[in-house]
Amino acid sequence: MTFHQPPQQPEHRPQSAGPFGLGAPTGPAQPAHGRRRWLKYGTIALVSLLIGVGVGIGAGGGSAETGTATAADTKAGPRPTVTVTETAEAEDEPAPTVTETVTAKPKKSKKPGPAASFSGEGEFVVGEDIKPGTYKTAGPEGGFGCYWERAKNASGEFDAIIANNNLNGPGRVTLNRGEYFKTNRCQEWQKVG
Repeated sequence: MTFHQPPQQPEHRPQSAGPFGLGAPTGPAQPAHGRRRWLKYGTIALVSLLIGVGVGIGAGGGSAETGTATAADTKAGPRPTVTVTETAEAEDEPAPTVTETVTAKPKKSKKPGPAASFSGEGEFVVGEDIKPGTYKTAGPEGGFGCYWERAKNASGEFDAIIANNNLNGPGRVTLNRGEYFKTNRCQEWQKVG
């Protein structure tokens, strides 16, 4: 009696592609470098995911109110507040969240005052439009002469004139608070004293 044994087939172990389809075999016969490769690419994927989440939160996930207040805003109502949230990093325990509220203080705007230099054309009130003091000009702007006039008021009457002059070159004039100063065809006036 003869027994026939069925032909033996070679043992077949399914080979799966490694992480990300890189072809590294997995299973009990997997070499050490394949496991390292899998660990390496898995770590890269995890870090990329965490960075992506962090960028998403930083780009639009937060909601801090900011604003610029003017002097009119401070009179009308409460000042804007800014909320700053900081998260401390820890390795083993959840990170605590610290929230700090800061009240924004608007900068005080400087009230515009009288100018220390002005155009050679126009009528100005000393102490309101221009500062009192001594001013100089380089002279006429053109060939017709530079006219200036100090007056008690803006009436334009002859008896309102305190002093006047028609310059063909550089000149100076001292202006007192409350006077009206008229200038025509002159270069810019600069305060010198």
